[in-house]
Amino acid sequence: MPKRFARGEISRRGRRSAIVPARVAAIDLNRLRAHFDVAVTKRKRAGEFRLLGHSDATPPASPSEARLETFPNPAPQRDYRIHFETDDFTSVCPVTGQPDFARIDIDYVPDRLCVESKSLKFYLASYRNERAFNEAVTNRILDDFVKACAPREAIVTAQFSARGGIALTVRAGYPDERIGKELAQRTQRSQRSQN
Repeated sequence: MPKRFARGEISRRGRRSAIVPARVAAIDLNRLRAHFDVAVTKRKRAGEFRLLGHSDATPPASPSEARLETFPNPAPQRDYRIHFETDDFTSVCPVTGQPDFARIDIDYVPDRLCVESKSLKFYLASYRNERAFNEAVTNRILDDFVKACAPREAIVTAQFSARGGIALTVRAGYPDERIGKELAQRTQRSQRSQN
């Protein structure tokens, strides 16, 4: 059985393991644990996914019931682009009740989290009975995507099939370039007024 001293610990072999007192080492370890927990608050392990690895999962009835699942970015120090695409997207026109078919492309540069693809598939499938205009659908997809993973940047492009001879493409981006331009213009105006 190892002996303990006030200034440190003795290993099982009877040697002093460190000069640092055991109490100080525990405090440092707690500080490191707290810092690590803050850095990866949304960390997922393979067993924590609700959809991935569960063949019995069914798509949610609506986007409000859907959940985009995330996992830690394996290379957060690097800017790289991830591209998702599907031709299997359907929503419903709020006026006519007719289905709107679209190709959805999502390009994003992850920050600390990446979106798991099966949860994205189920999320997009949840729009099948959703009554909304194409512009609203595209912007909601972007908003939910940004809320789930807080990417450095993201672009959602929805190419809706032609109806009445007119095809529609909606593209929404984050961060919103218009807001960035407006802030820059306000800053320039305030600097000019101060001079």
